[in-house]
Amino acid sequence: MTNPITNFTETERLYQRALKTIPTASQTFSKSASNYVKGASPLFAARGKGAELWDVDGNRYIDYTMGLLPVVLGYCDPDVDAAITTQLSRGITFSLATELEITLAERLSALIPCAEMVRFGKNGTDATSAAVRIARAATGRDKILVCGYHGWQDWYIGSTTRYLGVPEVVRKLTFTFPYNDATAAERLLEENRGEVAAVVIEPMALTPPARGFLQALRDLTSRHGSLLIFDEIITGFRIDLGGAQKAFGVVPDLAAFGKAMGNGMPISAIVGRRDVMRYMEEIFFSGTFGGETLSIAASLATIDKLERDDVLPNLTLLGATIVREIRTLLAEAGLDRSFKLVGDNWWPGLLPHPESNHDPVLLTSLLRQELIANGVLMGSTFNFSFAHAEPRILSETLEAFRRALHVVSTALASVDAWKCLRGEPIRPVFSVRTTTPPQITD
Repeated sequence: MTNPITNFTETERLYQRALKTIPTASQTFSKSASNYVKGASPLFAARGKGAELWDVDGNRYIDYTMGLLPVVLGYCDPDVDAAITTQLSRGITFSLATELEITLAERLSALIPCAEMVRFGKNGTDATSAAVRIARAATGRDKILVCGYHGWQDWYIGSTTRYLGVPEVVRKLTFTFPYNDATAAERLLEENRGEVAAVVIEPMALTPPARGFLQALRDLTSRHGSLLIFDEIITGFRIDLGGAQKAFGVVPDLAAFGKAMGNGMPISAIVGRRDVMRYMEEIFFSGTFGGETLSIAASLATIDKLERDDVLPNLTLLGATIVREIRTLLAEAGLDRSFKLVGDNWWPGLLPHPESNHDPVLLTSLLRQELIANGVLMGSTFNFSFAHAEPRILSETLEAFRRALHVVSTALASVDAWKCLRGEPIRPVFSVRTTTPPQITD
């Protein structure tokens, strides 16, 4: 039996050092100390290879976070790295556009149903915010309906509990509705008739769309003269190479893609109908690094490999195996009423069971703590990469879960399970999706 991972000396040293110059000691909430049991978790990575990550204390983990979903092939994928290295020898950011931009735009246009025209950004917030600006320009309206998580810009984050710093006048322009509730969306469109520029939605997250839900939104937005925007930052290049719109056969007016399209390189895309995308010529969306070539070369290489090696069906099969085996392990540990597997096989999640008698923060903290102790780094979801399909990785993952779940079960049966935490419990940032514990994805 492998000894539990308990040494985080260098992590703590770097954490204290970082706090002096970096708020939260991280650039991303979901990579910060608030998302882990501080004192019993790594906070700084040293290197990664395939599906594995090493922290600054030399501890090795099978990583199911994978940079919060961008790394779809695995760390240091040789094909993507070769494309980056080749382009690096030619230059990174130029004074003019490059043919690479055209080539990638053409590839996306061929793959994504709504993508008649394409522009690039560097992250998901770039893409969703550009889509909203286009929608407002195209419709002459200001209000937005949202469902899901859409980044950190004012137009969206003002509708959440993290609205500090967002003007009240901006907050009043965004309205939320529950996933799979087309009636609620219709009610908001009726109450704000002629004022809604767009409905922005994650077409799928950890809950599959109910039959007819996405089509209902398509019909409603068309009837009300609003645009339908799919936020495919997560679904893109994971559920299907053409995104959820290809998988479910519902075509939006605009869509935002990112994360997995570059295997970890910073790149996103705003795609959509030609007549709507032409408003890009009038609005202001312009950045020095929009045409940065290393990321574009990486994206082309990533798409090549996803297609050539039939990666996505393989990841879905892996997900089916993981779900089946962990469901069995939960039952064996007596935890099938404490934790619940949710989502589709391409992106399954393991969450506190809504009927559990235990605090969901306690459940999440204990599970993450014990998985880390047994060499698995994971949030609430299995963020698969192609490298996870290696049989050794699957075998080690299941053994780590078996050991971790045994410890969690014992802790929950104790007089005070909170005392079984070896550090500070996780501190939720805010709640995004109703089927998940409080978290964010960026």
